[in-house]
Amino acid sequence: MSASADTTFAWEPLTPRGVAAFARARLSRLLLVQFVVASLAAAAVVWFLSDGCFPTVRTAIRHLPATGEIHTGRLDWSGYTPQILAEGRFLAFIVDPNHSGQIHSPADVQIEFGTQTVRVFSLLGYQDFPYPPDQIILFNRTDLEPLWGAWEPEWLAITVPAAVAGLMLLWAALATVYFLPAWLIGFFTNRNLNFRASWKLAGAALMPGALLLIAAIVLYGFAALDLIQFCFIVGAHFALGWIYLFLSQLFLPRIDSTPPKGNPFAPC
Repeated sequence: MSASADTTFAWEPLTPRGVAAFARARLSRLLLVQFVVASLAAAAVVWFLSDGCFPTVRTAIRHLPATGEIHTGRLDWSGYTPQILAEGRFLAFIVDPNHSGQIHSPADVQIEFGTQTVRVFSLLGYQDFPYPPDQIILFNRTDLEPLWGAWEPEWLAITVPAAVAGLMLLWAALATVYFLPAWLIGFFTNRNLNFRASWKLAGAALMPGALLLIAAIVLYGFAALDLIQFCFIVGAHFALGWIYLFLSQLFLPRIDSTPPKGNPFAPC
């Protein structure tokens, strides 16, 4: 039988049957589907950054004073009254030199600049990060506004290949971890599954969870999900990969272990 006749056409990783088809498909087919899904994920991330986060950053920069910087590990700030630089649904930027706690933003992530540390508030509490003692960091509207204006499209452009490459590498690493359990399941359930097919099956089983995560990013960006619901889906998308890894085995061909009928010692 030729190689082309022995290759399964796999095109959708949405159902257990569709995931199982990738075990017998060419590796290039799996990589193509993963590339498409990774591109969708990169597009969702870029949209979320450009629509939900970067406008808040621009507003915060416009509300900075004309002069100011962070040097020798300290923020040079002329006013000592806590104030909000910018606030959105996802991000809030606040200057509170003494971290007095007078301002609590409803944003999912609150970044608060103090005299010696920047404090990041989120779902699990807050964490302080000290300023680098041997660097000078610009903290004024005059310098940062044109700098951010020049680099914002660059950051979005860099995000696309970085997200695609990062996801492809991550999925390859996870498939390398998952393929042995997949092979063991196939071995004990008498499925026709070798190591190579197990790796492809594991790689395809990750795609439904990835698509779920992409949908969660979009829904979170449209405020259809809050941060807790979004984090729950982030955790659930890993479990979905294991579910598909198990269910897809049901659609793999069994190894025929039926003994031949008749007397094996009979003369031909």
